[in-house]
Amino acid sequence: MSENNELITLDGITKVFLTDDIETHALSGIHLTINKGEFISISGPSGCGKSTLLSILGLLEAPSGGDYILNKNNVSNLSLEERARIRNREIGFIFQSFNLIGDLSVIENVELPLAYRGLKPAERRKMATAALEKVEMIHRQKHLPSQLSGGQQQRVAVARALAGNPKILLADEPTGNLDSKNGSVVMEMLSDLNKEGTTICMVTHDDRYAHVANRIVHLFDGKIVDEERDVEHVPLRAEA
Repeated sequence: MSENNELITLDGITKVFLTDDIETHALSGIHLTINKGEFISISGPSGCGKSTLLSILGLLEAPSGGDYILNKNNVSNLSLEERARIRNREIGFIFQSFNLIGDLSVIENVELPLAYRGLKPAERRKMATAALEKVEMIHRQKHLPSQLSGGQQQRVAVARALAGNPKILLADEPTGNLDSKNGSVVMEMLSDLNKEGTTICMVTHDDRYAHVANRIVHLFDGKIVDEERDVEHVPLRAEA
């Protein structure tokens, strides 16, 4: 694809953690391009650097070296405040543990990240409502997270990530706390969102869910060791 279609470029990204004078090289020389509209899965064994890579993509961690270009801007060495501002506007997160706030209603949870942008209440509510409709959870907007199943909570988490119209959706083991049936439903929903144009980068240890993506990046010992493109999709609903 052309450079005009590139959303993210990682050029020689490294990450080194220092603990008790011991260096741990979590990522070594990562070169990766993510194009607009792609659905990428990052796979590999535990401890290979998947979550670290996703944290850097999400501006939760700064790289130790290399360049990170997001939407044509170099975001490698920004301050904490600048990273937080870009994260809030351009990146949506879906976590394994949902991370919903228990004493807020469904729609209040979805609205919360929008409040940090300084949007007016009416505008926040409109955007949150549209996101909940997209994941078919608008009928539960007044419920608390504790009144929802795990699958429903993850749908709300997806709505929260989508509400701000991010450039990319980052999903960290989005099915990790779900049974196979709900996991398949959530993965089909992500697949549908991608078909509508949402760019998605997902970390998963489940090979079946990895094959929902159209490109799989394999990590091992902090390095990209293989890539699969034009992945043959595995049907999920029948196995749920």
